[in-house]
Amino acid sequence: MALSVSRRVLRAFGSSHFSSIPFSLSNAFRGYGNGDSSSSMPSSGFGKASFGVYRRYSTTILTPNSSEGTFPSHLLSSKRVLTPDREIGLYQDLVIPVTNFHNEDKGFMVLAGNVFDVPIRKDIIHRVVRWQLAKRQQGTHSTKTISEVSGTGRKPWRQKGTGRARHGTLRGPQFRGGATMHGPKPRSHAIKLNKKVRRLGLKIALSARAAEGKASHSDSGGPRAILLLVFEDLDVPSHKTKNIVNYANQMETAKKLLLVDGGPINEKLKLATQNLHYVNVLPSIGLNVYSILLHDTLVMSRDAVNRILE
Repeated sequence: MALSVSRRVLRAFGSSHFSSIPFSLSNAFRGYGNGDSSSSMPSSGFGKASFGVYRRYSTTILTPNSSEGTFPSHLLSSKRVLTPDREIGLYQDLVIPVTNFHNEDKGFMVLAGNVFDVPIRKDIIHRVVRWQLAKRQQGTHSTKTISEVSGTGRKPWRQKGTGRARHGTLRGPQFRGGATMHGPKPRSHAIKLNKKVRRLGLKIALSARAAEGKASHSDSGGPRAILLLVFEDLDVPSHKTKNIVNYANQMETAKKLLLVDGGPINEKLKLATQNLHYVNVLPSIGLNVYSILLHDTLVMSRDAVNRILE
C-alpha cells in the first residue's frame, strides 16, 4: 500500500526528521498491507518512534480528550465553523451589530425578545395578511340597477293580443342595455381583526426575519443577505441611484430590500430608490406584515427599532 503525504505535511515535521531517512515513504510502507511488516519496515533510520510521529499526523478524529497531541494550526482551515441555530420563541433579547451603507462598524444594539423573539405562528400571519389585503381593496365596483339605467319607461307593446310575452319596460335585465340585478355596489371589503392580533402578527414577522439570519458578513468581506440589518441611519451622500445599487450588489442573495426609517423619509433616499423596483422605503409607522413578507431583506435604522419597541 503506497502512502501519499503532501508537501505541506512534510514541511510541518521540519528537515531534522528526514535527515536520517534514505528511502521514500512509499518504499517504507510497501507490503504493509500484506502483513509482512518485519520484511518491509527497515530498522535503520526508521524506528518505532518515527512511525509514531507519522501516525500522529495521519487521518484521525481529534476530540477534546485526544492524547495524540495538537495538530499544527497552519494545517487547519481558517473558515468559520457554523454553530447550531438557536431555539426560536424563548423571548430572549438579541444582540445584533449596527452598520451603515459604507459597512462601517457602529457598535451593537439589543433587540427586545418580546418583539424579535416570539413563537412563530403561521395562522396569525395568515389572518393579518388576509386582513391587510381585504382592507386595501378599493371596493369601487358598481353596476346600474333598473332605476339607474337610461331608457324610456313606456310600455313596449300592449298587454294582450300580440302573442309575445308581456313586458312593462325595456330597461329590464333580460334586454340588451338593461339593468344588472344583484350586481356589485361600492362597499368596504375590510374585515375586523383585533389590535392584539395585529400587533402579534408584526412581532411574528420581525421574529421570523431575525431568526432566519445566519451571519453578518460573507467570506468576501461584504455584507450578506441576513434578512435583518440594523443601520445607524439611512443617510446617503447624494440622491444618485448608483449609491443604493452599489450597496445592493454587495448583497449575496438579496433580491428585494425594504428600508425602514424612524421618521419621515429622507428626500435623498427617496430619490435614490424611486427608480429601483427591488428597493422600497417605509417609515416605521407604516411597517406592516405584508411588506416584510414581500421582501427577503429588512434594513431598519436604529431610530426605527426604538419607535417600534415603543
